[in-house]
Amino acid sequence: MPVSRRTRAIAALAAAPVILSLATPAVARGGPGQHLAKKLVKEASGESAYRHLEAFQKIADANGGNRAAGTPGHDASAAYVYGQLEQAGYDVSYQDFTFYESKTLRQKLTAGGRELPVAAYQFSKSTPAGGLTAEVKAARVDDTPGCSLDDYASGTFTGRIALVKRGSCTFQEKEAVAAKAGAAGVIVYNHSGTDVVHATVGEPGNAHIPAAGISLADGEALAGQLAKGPVKVTLDVATEAVARKTRNVIAETRTGDPDSVVALGSHLDSVPVGPGINDNGSGSAGLLEVALKLAKETKQTRKHPKQLPNKVRFAWWSGEELGLLGSEHYVKNLTEQQKKQIKLYLNFDMIASPNAAQLVYDGDDSDKKGAGPGPAGSAQIEALINSYLDKRHVQHEGYDFDGRSDYGPFIEVGIPAGGTYTGAEEIKTPEQAKKWGGTAGQAFDPNYHAKGDTLKNIDKRYFDLNIDVIAQAVGTYAYDLSSLKG
Repeated sequence: MPVSRRTRAIAALAAAPVILSLATPAVARGGPGQHLAKKLVKEASGESAYRHLEAFQKIADANGGNRAAGTPGHDASAAYVYGQLEQAGYDVSYQDFTFYESKTLRQKLTAGGRELPVAAYQFSKSTPAGGLTAEVKAARVDDTPGCSLDDYASGTFTGRIALVKRGSCTFQEKEAVAAKAGAAGVIVYNHSGTDVVHATVGEPGNAHIPAAGISLADGEALAGQLAKGPVKVTLDVATEAVARKTRNVIAETRTGDPDSVVALGSHLDSVPVGPGINDNGSGSAGLLEVALKLAKETKQTRKHPKQLPNKVRFAWWSGEELGLLGSEHYVKNLTEQQKKQIKLYLNFDMIASPNAAQLVYDGDDSDKKGAGPGPAGSAQIEALINSYLDKRHVQHEGYDFDGRSDYGPFIEVGIPAGGTYTGAEEIKTPEQAKKWGGTAGQAFDPNYHAKGDTLKNIDKRYFDLNIDVIAQAVGTYAYDLSSLKG
């Protein structure tokens, strides 16, 4: 899961039992879908899927410690997944695409003769050699600092460097608004902690002006100096966009109505700093294991595989850690007809966090946190997952569609979505520790985006549980989509 593209908090309210009972989807009991779901839940387990995690760890160990997009580690991971699916009898393909990686050439900020720690935006416009020297002017600090032109209404910013506090909108939006206000550059300071802001505009074409990030303390110090009189700084940044290639892996059943597609996905890439076994080897391994068991149960390797009412399509995305690049590329290249053929999308990103929570994407927005509800059908997907967890006597909470994972591009084009998640850098509350065990006051995954995200630091219980969730959903939806209209 990538660093947040929006600054929304975790949805941490438990769904009320009365709401769950009313929302339980109407899926025919004892039908072929339920029979297949039971078989898949029995056959696909955390124990059987563990071998895929071991494979991903070995691949990372042999390739510089990571499986990041555009690296040999990711290429080997994609080849492993492709080979497993091809052998199982699926129609498998690679979807290649090019992305750009930002290389920082210069990053320096001098104020009052003192050099401040600074980080250039990824893909920032470069300043002239020697830097840009200009007066600083602060944008208004409110609930959405620097997110609209109203925040620049205090006077002209033309030729000046805007000082903007982090929060609410994306870094890319802050840079674009500052440029629209006439600023010659922008400095974003943090809203908490001691770290400098590490930001991006996403891709080279989104850059307008030189941009960089600093710490909360240095930002507040600059703002305090501005209150006393004019302040000049020299901002010196330069970046280079380096083109790289990577690929998604797509597999689908050989039977099933092509106009009625059940799509599921997990991102396969890690961050460069570690092997990414929970993030997101866990979702990738779980999805792969369910796909292999589905192939076995529906006889995909035979000349006459079992006929399914709906086509099931699995995807392993690349470039998620760089901003959902693989899933965005996939959805962008779908025709309108192909979008209509996809009846739902299920996403599984981090399903074995070592200090786990059991979170379900809040399709109906019953928690009233962050973003609104997903497209029509998302509430019913959430209800189906919640119903299954309730039958297993597993407590769960809703989680906002905050745009941080690969469901984002699908809900943007109106495709209903859902899935589960066991948490990243969010802090577990005492109430959540009572509910699921683990340690209150610590992150759900203390190894999130770190070198320690290894085979040694996953929760096998939640890995197994969430694979059962995947299996239940695949078996159900492969035969019956009626609950989406419940």
